[in-house]
Amino acid sequence: MDEFPVRPLLFDVDAIENQEPVWSRTSPKFAVFVNALGVHVPYFERYLIAAMRKARPQVQDKELVQDMTRIIGQEANHARNFVAVNALLARRYPKVARFDSDAKAYFAKHAEEDSLKRLVGFTAGYETFTFLAGLIILDNYQEWLEDSDPVMKAMWVWHQVEEVEHGSVAFNVYKHLYGEDELYRKWMVLYALVHIALETIRGYVHMARLEGWLRNPFKAVSTMFFCSHMLWRLLANALPVFRKNYHPRRHPRVTTRQNRVQVAWRKFESEGGDVLAIDHDKMAQMMGLAPRSPR
Repeated sequence: MDEFPVRPLLFDVDAIENQEPVWSRTSPKFAVFVNALGVHVPYFERYLIAAMRKARPQVQDKELVQDMTRIIGQEANHARNFVAVNALLARRYPKVARFDSDAKAYFAKHAEEDSLKRLVGFTAGYETFTFLAGLIILDNYQEWLEDSDPVMKAMWVWHQVEEVEHGSVAFNVYKHLYGEDELYRKWMVLYALVHIALETIRGYVHMARLEGWLRNPFKAVSTMFFCSHMLWRLLANALPVFRKNYHPRRHPRVTTRQNRVQVAWRKFESEGGDVLAIDHDKMAQMMGLAPRSPR
């Protein structure tokens, strides 16, 4: 969370194997869940950028201003890549184009109309869950991501690493400007969770239906249980956020033992490694389980 870099990575969505949106063979339901979750994410990220830009002149802390500039850079790259993923998803799932358009219009409207406090508060509330999702997904790499399309795996690992890296910035901005109003911060956390859940559920149901997972009653129950369980995990992990004197750096999931995938990815990328596609051999190389190929 300190002096994190901006990495202008551009992933080749056209290189996804067979243009297959159910890209995780380890956990197809996870692939569909994060696809559904991700549809509105690039437009929230643009909302975040607007919030940070509007708030930046009001912030007196120079280090925090630098962090705000960095999070703007990271999130701009996230948005650019995930808009391309939405275009891929729309080719398989007809309603995704409308979901994408709705999210774009919603966040653009609110970026213009929301007060500064609302901009910063909602951003901090929403970033609570992108931060927690980063921790949870990286901790479950083998269960959800191990056998996946190399491009989509690389994109989600990168995204989650960076969400953890800048996970305290929006919180710090809110505390700097409106720290006395804890009730509003907590309300924005709940509001953001409801927004995330509703957007994810409607996308997940549409995608799962077209994959044929809702035809059989037993498979339908299993399919919907996965979605509800994932959202429940987000809520359960957010409970410490409502404690007095909470800070992202003190969340129970944040310990001195950092996630091995996250540490290995940052080291590999900083040394010039190609992180735009991660297959089994690349991950083994990254984790130190195989010799590094000569450049």
